[in-house]
Amino acid sequence: MLLLAIARKKGRGMSIVIRKMRASDSQIWAEMRFKLWDSLSVEEHLGDIGRMLEDRKRTSYLALRPDNAPLGFAEICIREYANGCTAQPVPFLEGIWIDPKHRRQGVGRTLVEKMTADLIEQGFHEICSDAGIRNRRSHRAHQNWGFAETQRVIFFRKILR
Repeated sequence: MLLLAIARKKGRGMSIVIRKMRASDSQIWAEMRFKLWDSLSVEEHLGDIGRMLEDRKRTSYLALRPDNAPLGFAEICIREYANGCTAQPVPFLEGIWIDPKHRRQGVGRTLVEKMTADLIEQGFHEICSDAGIRNRRSHRAHQNWGFAETQRVIFFRKILR
């Protein structure tokens, strides 16, 4: 069963191992999440991770070198709806982070390929994601991973007192 959860790929001269996150990965996972989302502390990320590990609608993947050094991670949540998608429910790429020293070496692509294969096996037909309107680097990465832009939107809010 463990072999089904692991993908090995040679990315631009580097071997990459992709597997689903485990409770034993919590500390490094929280540290990587903090590098992506620094509005929460590592301790707050650890709390989120504890809840995520029990939630069947959330899946996270870890990219490693063969010596188990972490390269990055990606998280998916099954949402009831996502802008630009036609299916419901729909997997949503909540976040993906690659160590800056290993970017543009196939790590992100390998993560997305493993997630894609798992989602197809589960019967899904599409995956959705988003990026900030000014985050052109993320736009290019998504396009390189096979995502197509569906729409641009600006959200508004009004505080009610």
